Amino acid sequence: MSDAPKPSDARKQEQRRKLLQAAAVGCGVVGLSLTGLLPVLTRKEQRLRPPGALDEHDFLASCIKCGQCVQVCPVNALKPADLLDGFGVGVPFIDPRKQACDFSCDVGQCILACPTGALTYHKPEFLPAREGMKVPAPPVLLAKEKEPEPNLNFSERMGVARLARPEACLSVRGEGVKGSARGEAFKGKKRWTEVDRWAPVPVKDHAYDLERCDLCVRECPIKGAISIETVNGRPTPVVHDACVGCGVCEMMCPAEPAAIVIDAQRPWSPS
Repeated sequence: MSDAPKPSDARKQEQRRKLLQAAAVGCGVVGLSLTGLLPVLTRKEQRLRPPGALDEHDFLASCIKCGQCVQVCPVNALKPADLLDGFGVGVPFIDPRKQACDFSCDVGQCILACPTGALTYHKPEFLPAREGMKVPAPPVLLAKEKEPEPNLNFSERMGVARLARPEACLSVRGEGVKGSARGEAFKGKKRWTEVDRWAPVPVKDHAYDLERCDLCVRECPIKGAISIETVNGRPTPVVHDACVGCGVCEMMCPAEPAAIVIDAQRPWSPS
């Protein structure tokens, strides 16, 4: 007579093995977090959330990590967070240096795809906007400026752009840009209205020949969000309160690391 376990016993052994493996992984993750190697219990970095996101606490409570917003983004700007985000694991975020939200869908697909209201055009009355997060007027998308409805249908910013390294800014330094903004290895995409109103193309395939860099202004998708002004005698990017924090300026900045960055979830405040 064979001593081999019965099929039902084999299934039980397999289930027990998987349970022990899951428990071991869980204990390992918790152990690493307690040593500080993985910030699982406390997320230390503010993430740039998709347009229309609720305030962080409400967003994390409302998002069910279904990934539908990630799937519909035309430039693949949305990514699910990993273990380094602690309790935000699986929640969508944008890394603007790698791929910004350039509103190729005119701000609609991720919000429309969200089944829970974690992304919304208009907050319910019991969730008022934080001070400085509400934009002063409906943002005008330059790609739609000549259309009857040029505005983006949301009212709160994602963050605010900031010239973090003025000494590295090519405009301040009086330097130009020839060729692609980020080099041949860069994988990001962007929509250029003069190329195709709807289809984003690789940034590496779009060449420039500029005597003085103004890409943060030239490529900003929002009307009046940023301009080049004379500051201390030098042409300098200046951010205005129309900025919604989409990240295009950071993505397109030729300096490495970027001279202009997005402060995620930061309200507007006059400098």
